[in-house]
Amino acid sequence: MRHLKAGRKLGRNATHRLAMKRNLAMALFRHERIITTVEKAKEVRPFVEKLITLAKKGTLHARRLVIARLGTPSKADVQPDKKAGEIDARSVLTKLFNEIGPRFATRPGGYTRIIKRHERRLGDGGKTAFLELLKEGEVKVRAKKTPAPAPAPRVETPPTPAPAPAPETPAAPAPEAAAPTPPAAPTPEVESVGPAKAPPPQTPPGA
Repeated sequence: MRHLKAGRKLGRNATHRLAMKRNLAMALFRHERIITTVEKAKEVRPFVEKLITLAKKGTLHARRLVIARLGTPSKADVQPDKKAGEIDARSVLTKLFNEIGPRFATRPGGYTRIIKRHERRLGDGGKTAFLELLKEGEVKVRAKKTPAPAPAPRVETPPTPAPAPAPETPAAPAPEAAAPTPPAAPTPEVESVGPAKAPPPQTPPGA
C-alpha cells in the first residue's frame, strides 16, 4: 500500500525537487507560459496555484510565506522582453502580488492550464506540454461539441381494433300456437245393398 506517498519523485531527492519547483514557478511568473514535460507540469501546478492564492490576499504575512516557499530568488528582476525590447525592472515577487494576484481576485482556484504538445523532447522522447497562466477574464471551459440532435423516435400507432360485436340478446319466446286439431278419423264406408233391415225385435224372456 502507498498510503501518504502522493506525488512524483521525478528521479530526484527532496531538495532537488524543491529547487526544480521553484525554478519552474519563477519561470512561469516571468513569462506566463513555459514548456516542460507533462509530469513536471502536473507536479508543479499545485505548487504554483497555492502561491497565487497567497498573492490574492496581499498581506505582509502572505508575502513572507511566498518568499519562504520561493526562496530569495523571488526578489530577482523580471527578465526583459527581448522581442519588444522593454525592460521590466520589477521583481518576480512584485509582479506576483501586483499583477497576477489581482487578476484572479474573483476566481476560486484553477489559475493555470496544461496543454499537451505533440512534439517530443529531444534525447529521451519525453512528452511535453505547455504550462500557462490564464488571461484576464478568461474562462477555463473547453468548448464541448454539441452532438447532432438524435432523430425523434418513430412511434408506430397500433392498428385500431375492430369494434366487438354487441352481445346477442336472447329473443323472447314466441307464444305457443294453438295445437292444431287432429283430423277427424275417417268413417268407414258401409256398403249398403238395398234398404237397411231393421234388427228383429227381441222378446223378453218368460213371455
